Amino acid sequence: MNRALDETMTERELPSPVKLGLNVLWSTCWTGFPIKIGICLLFMALGLIHFETRIGLAFLMYLASPVTVFAMPILAMVAEPHLGEGAGIALLFLICIPIDIWATGVVARTFFLDKLGKEPPEGLGLSLWLKTAFVGALFMPILWVVVSFATQTSIELSHSLFETEMLKAVPVAEKIGIELTLWGGASTTVLIVMMLLGVSLVGRVIRSAAQSAAPAAGDYQALVKRWDLMRVPADQGLMLTATTLVGAVLSMLFWSGLPVSTPHPHECCKKPEVKAAPLYKPVDTLNKAEKNVAQLAVQVEALEKQKAEEEAANEKDKGKAGKAKPADAKAPVKAPATP
Repeated sequence: MNRALDETMTERELPSPVKLGLNVLWSTCWTGFPIKIGICLLFMALGLIHFETRIGLAFLMYLASPVTVFAMPILAMVAEPHLGEGAGIALLFLICIPIDIWATGVVARTFFLDKLGKEPPEGLGLSLWLKTAFVGALFMPILWVVVSFATQTSIELSHSLFETEMLKAVPVAEKIGIELTLWGGASTTVLIVMMLLGVSLVGRVIRSAAQSAAPAAGDYQALVKRWDLMRVPADQGLMLTATTLVGAVLSMLFWSGLPVSTPHPHECCKKPEVKAAPLYKPVDTLNKAEKNVAQLAVQVEALEKQKAEEEAANEKDKGKAGKAKPADAKAPVKAPATP
C-alpha cells in the first residue's frame, strides 16, 4: 500500500485531539514504565525506598505517567498523601525525567512518520514532554478539585435521597448497594470526562506540533523502513554488550541488597524455635522395636533368674530354722527357786 505525502495535512485531515493524545500518551506510558519499575525494585531492594501498602496502586500510576516527576508533587500538594520514606523517592523521580523524555521522543517520531506522514522536528521528545508537563501541572489540580467535589456532592445527594418517606423502608444492605452505585457511577463519569478533557489538551499540543512540521518525503514503504531503522542502533554489538553488562550489574545489586528489605522480628518478639518432626521411617521403627523387645526379654529373664535365686535362698533359710527348733525343745528348763 503506497500513499503520496507531497502535501501537508490540513487541520481537518489530522486526527482528533483525543485520538492524538491517546495514541501518544498510551504508547509513551508502556515504553518507559518497564525501565522505571525496574529501577524502583532495585531501590526497594537496597532499602532506599519504603512505601505504605495502601498506596501501591497510586505509586504505579505515578510511574506510568509520562511526566512522573510532576505527577507526584502535584498530587502531594493537593491531596497531601504520605507516599513513603527514603532518599530513593526523590532520586527515582529525577531518574524518570530522561526516561520519560526518551520514551516521548521515540513514540512521537514514530507516530509522526507512520500515522501523520510528517517529518519529526529536532528535539521533538523534549518539547512535547515540557508542554505535556505544563498542561499536567495546570490540569491535575483542577481534575482533583472537580472529581472530589462531584464525589462529595453525589454522596450527599444519595444520602438525602434515602431520607425521604418513600425510601426509608429500604433495608440497610440494599440501601448501601444503591448508594454506592449512585455516587460511584456519578464520580466515575465525571472522572472519565475530565480525563478525556486532559487527553484532548495534550492532543492539541501534539496537533500544533504536527501542523508546524514539514511533510515527510518518500512513499509509505520508505517511511516504514525509516522509522523501523530508527530503533536499530548503529553498533549493535556495542549495544548488546552494554545492555548485558548493565543487566548483570543491576541483577547483582538487586540480589545483594535484597535481604535489606526482608522483614525481621524484633528482639522482644522473637518466637521460640520449633524443630520439625523427623521423617517417619517404618523400617527403622520396626528395627528399633525389635531391639527393645530383645532388651526387655533379657531383662525379664534376668528378673526371673534373680527371683528363683531369692526363692531358693528363702527355702534354705527355712530349712535351717526348722532343724534349730527341736534342739531348743530338749533343753532342760530350770524351776524357779523357792524362797
